[in-house]
Amino acid sequence: MDIINLTAMDMREKLKNKEISARDIVEAHIDRLQKMEEDLNAFITISKEEALNAADIIDEKIKKGEKLGPLAGIPIGVKDNIITKDIKTTCGSKMLENFIPPYESTVVEKIKKADGIILGKTNMDEFAMGSSTETSYFGITKNPIDTQRVPGGSSGGSAAAVRAKEVAIALGSDTGGSIRQPASFCGVVGLKPTYGLVSRYGLVSLANSLDQIGTLGRNVTDVALLLNAIVGYDEKDSTSVNMDIIDYIEGLSEDVKGMRIGVPKEYLNLNMDERVKEQILNSIEIFKNMGAVVEEISLPHIEYALATYYIISTAEISSNMARFDGIRYGYRAKDYETLDELYINSRSEAFGEEVKRRIMFGTYSLSKDNNEKIYKKAAKVRTIIKEDFDKIFEDYDIILSPTSPSLPFRIGERIEEPLAMYKSDIFTVPINLTGICAISIPCGYVEGLPVGLQIIGDKFEELKVLRLARAFEKHVSLGGENIGL
Repeated sequence: MDIINLTAMDMREKLKNKEISARDIVEAHIDRLQKMEEDLNAFITISKEEALNAADIIDEKIKKGEKLGPLAGIPIGVKDNIITKDIKTTCGSKMLENFIPPYESTVVEKIKKADGIILGKTNMDEFAMGSSTETSYFGITKNPIDTQRVPGGSSGGSAAAVRAKEVAIALGSDTGGSIRQPASFCGVVGLKPTYGLVSRYGLVSLANSLDQIGTLGRNVTDVALLLNAIVGYDEKDSTSVNMDIIDYIEGLSEDVKGMRIGVPKEYLNLNMDERVKEQILNSIEIFKNMGAVVEEISLPHIEYALATYYIISTAEISSNMARFDGIRYGYRAKDYETLDELYINSRSEAFGEEVKRRIMFGTYSLSKDNNEKIYKKAAKVRTIIKEDFDKIFEDYDIILSPTSPSLPFRIGERIEEPLAMYKSDIFTVPINLTGICAISIPCGYVEGLPVGLQIIGDKFEELKVLRLARAFEKHVSLGGENIGL
């Protein structure tokens, strides 16, 4: 049995049936990691001993006939901006190169409680600022489909690790598309949940009003399995929403006939690769054939979303990054004479170019002369964009769009062109601005490279999004053995 080819659900079932042990599963994935990492660099830290110990504890539970958690024995990658107690958490930055947290994030606590096994911390753009995983202090992550290309970002390590079968499922964070865009580039499934559904306690903040932890897997069911384990109210996160727990796997098989889908006319008129557009139009026809009602809609202010996002996100970034001053924790410069020099040298030496660029941009927007005309104006536009989405969801269940306007691009192709890089997020940032949920699933391939379809739902409508994604996945059979059919 080739364990790494199993879905996360299959691993769990075979473990329960005693066909394989948790140690078998972990060792198979460690072997895979050792073969693949030299080429991919998807991980910053591999927690081999901790994973094997956790596997032995689960095997002991099985021997004693104890009840297993829903993630029993499944190897999981965790993006390196999510705090893990006693395991290094670097955020892909020299600033936190040696930071070992003394506490656990809520999501990791929940995974361990569900008997999931943390196999390591995945690579990412520095402090989650990027769309290609090229800005990590620990080196570039490569796309397993074509190692000359980027895996997307900032959760590129998580997406690449899932695609390369180094782990079965993974956690990422999504501030402007950082789960969905790499999922699209690596041909896997990535879900950005509604703001407040999953606790952000222990997520190193990038932009507090936009950040959300989400899940990646090789099929929709595996993504739902991990989501089931990490949702729920958390008193440690003031933005966590107290609501009834939903079983996201139970409702996956329901029919999508009659579901109302809107396709924004403005999206299809935006500048994108024609080959991507063709795949999206083909997908729309598939939904019609499945019995869904697909109609053209309008989001009249969507053209302002990208600019609004970068003003608001960089303003929040400039505030969040202020804590990294060389004093409380993180990197401290060796050469300084005054307190000002300590601040300046520590931040200059430890932050990369993209982090510095966004701090400067955000500080400019928040400055006394610009606060009213830039930042506050962007906040007002954000509200208008949200109202556009609210109005659409009064009549429609789902909105469709491409995940990315382009195919995975070559390493180095856009790193010197920040604006070209930022445009990778044009379809994903409105979801974070409005706090709703969306998933990216593979909808086709162009010259061997994957195209992602973004399925967008209203707040807390993850089940509708997952149900439609699962129905599409089953219909087109993309992913072969990976989709658990």
